[in-house]
Amino acid sequence: MQRLSINQMAMFFPPKDLKKPRGKKCHFVKFFGTEDHAWIKVEQLKPYHPHKEEMIKINKGKRFQQAVDAVEDFLKKKEKQGGKEQVSSEGKGDSKGKKTQTKPLKILEEDDEDLSDLTDSDPEPSSVERLGGLGTTGPVSGFKWESSPASSMEPISKRLKIVEEDTRSTSIQAADSTAINGSITPTDKRIGFLGLGLMGSGIVSNLLKMGHVVTVWNRTVEKCDLFIQEGARLGRTPAEVVSMCDITFSCVSDPKAARDLVLGPSGVLQGIRPGKCYVEMSTVDPETITELSQVISSRGGRFLEAPVAGSQQVSNEGMLVILAAGDRTVYEDCSSCFQAMGKTSFFLGEVGNAARMMLILNMVQGSFMATIAEGLTLAQATGQSQHTFLDILSQGQMASTFVDQKCQNILQGNFKPDYYLKHIQKDLRLAISMGDTANHPTPMAAAANEVYKRAKALDQSDNDMSAVYRAYIH
Repeated sequence: MQRLSINQMAMFFPPKDLKKPRGKKCHFVKFFGTEDHAWIKVEQLKPYHPHKEEMIKINKGKRFQQAVDAVEDFLKKKEKQGGKEQVSSEGKGDSKGKKTQTKPLKILEEDDEDLSDLTDSDPEPSSVERLGGLGTTGPVSGFKWESSPASSMEPISKRLKIVEEDTRSTSIQAADSTAINGSITPTDKRIGFLGLGLMGSGIVSNLLKMGHVVTVWNRTVEKCDLFIQEGARLGRTPAEVVSMCDITFSCVSDPKAARDLVLGPSGVLQGIRPGKCYVEMSTVDPETITELSQVISSRGGRFLEAPVAGSQQVSNEGMLVILAAGDRTVYEDCSSCFQAMGKTSFFLGEVGNAARMMLILNMVQGSFMATIAEGLTLAQATGQSQHTFLDILSQGQMASTFVDQKCQNILQGNFKPDYYLKHIQKDLRLAISMGDTANHPTPMAAAANEVYKRAKALDQSDNDMSAVYRAYIH
């Protein structure tokens, strides 16, 4: 059975540059929340009410419940309008400054002809407002929006357009409009992946779940076994993976590992041929990225850097934030992969920009983690309750899932790695060096780096970054 999530759908015209798939009865849809877009086959549309209870029993996840809540909120608002099968929403003002009204939303019920008799002759596809999370399953609640092209084209085109800011960075969430009801229509390109560490494992798992054809390699070959069982293919060397695949991703620990993977014996460079794509996802310095880009390009390869912001948990959930730079066409070719592994992606322009941005982000995160650890230990040293400190913190402006999870783990003595301490210290070191190159002071990062170095000296390298706490109590 087709895997679907509870959605709302409003039908109207897609942008002119997005062509309808040939030979398929489908509608263009927009997913609320993630702002993804896709072509949905008519037979995948199902009514909401008859299937709601069944799908609630099957799906227990928080994001799925949020989808249901959003649907119910919509229905309650409709009831407040007198129980009519319509909702009015304001469009753009006309040339005279008057606001125009969009036409009614119609809920598709089990016996609705609009659900069963949609054909290619219907007005060109639709926009789906996504209410569910990725990976949830269940039927679609259909809403037919009988609007005109003039009233509906504006918001869709804005969502699809890649927004360019003064920094020349761009952000997209669905470059090729492939996300369908919590699933992904995978690219037909063959995908390779090198490095199955904390981040890489979650990424590969999500690529496979969403139907991508993936060939994997890892220095410790035993780590590949689980993914082979899930349907991945095994590459004997990095060179073999690259030669077998159209797009090869890598995610390793540091600049040296990234260079060795490309330039070493049986490395990536030996498998690169004209047109092959190589995507470096490791968090490294801009100089390393520039070097790798140059050697890949020298063999006719296409290069993209795409480090990711997140942790093992976030990677497993497919909610990473991808920062990309380099060959724009490779970025677009990777769209379905990025959708499978992350919640959003940013294209930042020329090679090196993603590395710079990633180091800045991790510098801030590492410094913040050290400050939180310092606050917890100072509370203890001054006779204050650490639990009360956390309770107060969680009610203030600095409240976040990150703070709550890290502090709870510290208080429980749980330092199982979600992001290795040795890696955040490496990122701080690289960020400080980048600051030196730019002649920009980084005293806060330098102070935090010393605390992490002390934690490493206390054998905390392979624990979570929150183990920096132990640098203050020893």
